[in-house]
Amino acid sequence: MNKNLQSLLKKEEQKQKEFINLIASENYPSQDVTNYSGNILANKYAEGYPGRRYYPGLDVIDKIESMCQKESLKTFKLDSEKWHSNVQPYSGGIANAEIYLALLEFGDKILGMDLAQGGHLSHGHKANISSRAYKAISYGLNSKTNLIDYEEVERLAIKEKPKLIIAGASAYPREISFEKFGKIAKKIGAYLLADISHIAGLIVGGIHASPFPYADVVMTTTHKTLRGPRSAVIFCKKELASKIDKAVFPGIQGGPHEHTIFAKTIAFQEAQTKSFKDYQKQVARNAQVLAKELINKGFNLVTGGTDNHLMLIDLKNKNIDGTEAQNILEKAHILANRNTVPGDENAFKPSGIRIGTPAMTTLGFKEKEFKNVANFINDIITKKIAPEKIRKLVLEILKKL
Repeated sequence: MNKNLQSLLKKEEQKQKEFINLIASENYPSQDVTNYSGNILANKYAEGYPGRRYYPGLDVIDKIESMCQKESLKTFKLDSEKWHSNVQPYSGGIANAEIYLALLEFGDKILGMDLAQGGHLSHGHKANISSRAYKAISYGLNSKTNLIDYEEVERLAIKEKPKLIIAGASAYPREISFEKFGKIAKKIGAYLLADISHIAGLIVGGIHASPFPYADVVMTTTHKTLRGPRSAVIFCKKELASKIDKAVFPGIQGGPHEHTIFAKTIAFQEAQTKSFKDYQKQVARNAQVLAKELINKGFNLVTGGTDNHLMLIDLKNKNIDGTEAQNILEKAHILANRNTVPGDENAFKPSGIRIGTPAMTTLGFKEKEFKNVANFINDIITKKIAPEKIRKLVLEILKKL
């Protein structure tokens, strides 16, 4: 390996050891998942599906991919007679595009959460293919509570009659009622897609209600709270399996990344253990503690708290915007990403930051450490203490891990 390239990898490895990572969409997979994300399966082209490939010599590959499908269904306690799993999607955004391609015609209407109010790019944002290939309608939050306005969702659904409704978010700190979304979708005869990319691990751990009794299709990335490799999986009702499979391949993708599928299998097996479920409970406890401590220090949390692993801090009362806060926290070796909060119009200079507990919980942070994190954030944002001073304290805590 080129020495310059190797040195960059080592720098990044060291850097990850020297930061408190509060980015809600990031996590640290197990050593097994990390080690096996790159393996000899990357040498094989496996276009098609187990037993239906376009290349020879794939009998072992077929067994591995089939095992991944079975383990993914087991992880969410799904009946293989009723549910199908496609483990080939490369990422969440691509997986959502594949679902749209499977179930919709170009120009059909979709109803998803507004990006500025907590949704995701792939749920109908104007810059994404989801709004360029389909007619995207957005629902938002109640202006008084900042919670999903289910009455408004139903009103929009009845008025616009979308063919597909998306229940899911990228920056929403409260539990989503998939049951309510299911009733709305059923009322107008629409498909319901549950995008659980952020909360999949919490669902496995019993912290968040499951979408499977109500949704037609469920998509999740396999990193974030699931703590697997960077990838995705689509679950669908058995009667939709053929449509979903054809949309994934040959609809959008070519050869699947079987080396990543191998690592996903490991992650699904890990997610079925008691230790994984205990981890999810700790993620939620840590989030509760962090939210409470920040509120006590005068921070304004959107919705006043959290039900899951993340929270949104509205910084308007701190006279600092999200970009400034992100940058000054980074100087103190604390990572938190700028994020829009309800009322924001400029995504490049938003009023808030999004923080989460999964990554640092993986590294061993518990309630005590997250109380320290709240103190650090307060010292930097409110008390205006030099980030260099806080950085020393951050490094001292991290050395103890």
